[in-house]
Amino acid sequence: MKNLSKELVHRINDIAVPVRIMHVCGSHEHTIMENGIRTLLPEEVEIVAGPGCPVCVVPAREIDEALSLVDKGVTITTFGDMMRVPGSNKSLSEAKADGADVRIVYGINNAVELARKNPDQKVVFIAAGFETTAPTTASEILNEPPENFSILSCHRLIPPALDFLIDSGETNLNALIEPGHVCTIIGNKPFEHFSTKYGIPQATAGFNPLDILMAVYLILRQIKNDDPHVDNEYKRAVRDEGNVVAQKAMADVFTVKSREWRGFPKIPNSVYELKPEFSQYNAREIYDIEVKDVTEAPKGCICGPILRGLKRPTDCKLFGKSCTPLHPIGACMVSKEGTCNIAHRYTPMD
Repeated sequence: MKNLSKELVHRINDIAVPVRIMHVCGSHEHTIMENGIRTLLPEEVEIVAGPGCPVCVVPAREIDEALSLVDKGVTITTFGDMMRVPGSNKSLSEAKADGADVRIVYGINNAVELARKNPDQKVVFIAAGFETTAPTTASEILNEPPENFSILSCHRLIPPALDFLIDSGETNLNALIEPGHVCTIIGNKPFEHFSTKYGIPQATAGFNPLDILMAVYLILRQIKNDDPHVDNEYKRAVRDEGNVVAQKAMADVFTVKSREWRGFPKIPNSVYELKPEFSQYNAREIYDIEVKDVTEAPKGCICGPILRGLKRPTDCKLFGKSCTPLHPIGACMVSKEGTCNIAHRYTPMD
């Protein structure tokens, strides 16, 4: 592996040109930081992290939606990473400390089982995640969970977010490393128009250091040959067409809506919501949830610009001082997939 890494770095240096490559995957950022990959690359080759943390991009308003159910006697179930994501005034963890019935589950199946065992209790699952986890939500809905169960859909879609970033022009990205886990589900085809329309080189990558280095090399080779397309570096898991069974389940259950992300304004066609025929499982409709739009970031927090690839965690005055994994202020420091959380683990502190 060491010799292969050296060979790839040598090849990268041979054809390096100024390029700004964005990835949208917390696991990719972890691999990059843990293995010091940025230090191996020539200065003109820059890798920036985009909105690759599914928990981090859930906006404060949706946390407030979940919190609004607490006063109605609803049991909230969610992933552990979601507990400390800030709402407008408090997090789910703080609500739990105040007596709210908020429970950590490993997946939607655990939430469904909780509802079955407690038929007199209303149970809501916060269904967060990108296209990777949306099929499990769809599958449970198709299996007709009990009447006392519903979801708050916070699922978000990666290609529309990239469309937004490219069209905005503020991120100034030149190339993309696509997330292997998302592409396992939706394939490479949803990303092809970034190459054909915008001339952006791309590579779908796996999650070890060699995967990342190979993706960088493939992108630079495309630039050298003036041949932008989607290279599938992660062929051991990703097919161009993706997982058609999972795609069908998602298409059967979800409709696509426009909604804001944390750090972003409303992104067109970027979230999943349950179709009307499954409204009996839609917590927003069952409980007639209405919350106000809120200010996203606490004072001094630059999580938004970090999620858009405009800033690095070390640019934030709060990073590693008042904002740490034990005491996170912004959403990017909460999850282990968050850019700030990862940077805190691998950045030397004064």
